[in-house]
Amino acid sequence: MSDQHGRLVLDRPGDVALAARLLADGHAVAHGFGNIYALTARGDAVQRLNALKGRPRDQTGSLTAPTGRVLDAFDLSQLPPGVSPSLVADVVAAFGGLGPFGFRGPAAAHVPPGLTARDGSTTTTQVIVPGDRCPSQRFLAAAADAVGGGPLVISSANRSRHVTGEVDAPAHWRADALRAELAGAGSLVVLEHADEAAARARFPHHTTVSTTILAVHRAERVHGRVHLVLERHGSLAADEVARVLAALGLGLATGPRAGVRLEPRSYADRPAGLPVPG
Repeated sequence: MSDQHGRLVLDRPGDVALAARLLADGHAVAHGFGNIYALTARGDAVQRLNALKGRPRDQTGSLTAPTGRVLDAFDLSQLPPGVSPSLVADVVAAFGGLGPFGFRGPAAAHVPPGLTARDGSTTTTQVIVPGDRCPSQRFLAAAADAVGGGPLVISSANRSRHVTGEVDAPAHWRADALRAELAGAGSLVVLEHADEAAARARFPHHTTVSTTILAVHRAERVHGRVHLVLERHGSLAADEVARVLAALGLGLATGPRAGVRLEPRSYADRPAGLPVPG
């Protein structure tokens, strides 16, 4: 269970099981997620999670799941021409194997309205995964089982820019700073990385920001080649995304909100000369 300091740790099966039970009971869980921290709760807690962060209560939430369950959230019959279900499965596997990543696609009928958004004529949902090598895969599987296989909502672990007044509110990659910023959120459970430096080193291609997101419900054909659309330029660089897609016979197009890459959070008390993790 928790250590002598009262911490719950992501690498401990007993701590993971406890955090999953607490999530099922209605608590939000701030947990290690790839190389950063994320907030996860039951799928019916979108408004409560938004309120905890200081977001508008009706803001659309994102789903999370172990990589192997991503496709369950999508209506694969609604994919665009040139993008087959097997190709989407290959895309998900390739990026999940590399590290934390996000996918947006046509929503399956069972996805609740608070976790869907319209993109033109398509109802979409967004699924964020921590990467196959992240121990939080086990937590997400346990949490999904604890809620009876229902959806899990996820958000970055931070106060919203609507509260801070900043242009952006980067995700936390340190549990101590996360606890300090979210102090007062009485129902919050923290499930920490056992070793934060090791968690960052596990994903050398990723910076410490929210995930890059790729759309699979939209495709552009350029010179006869199908291009998927980059919707957010986050932890994985666009050049690396393009490299992975090229190996699958695909190209990459940049969406209107992905032109500028997210910036990592910087902590004022970090030792001088220590670079921002990336």
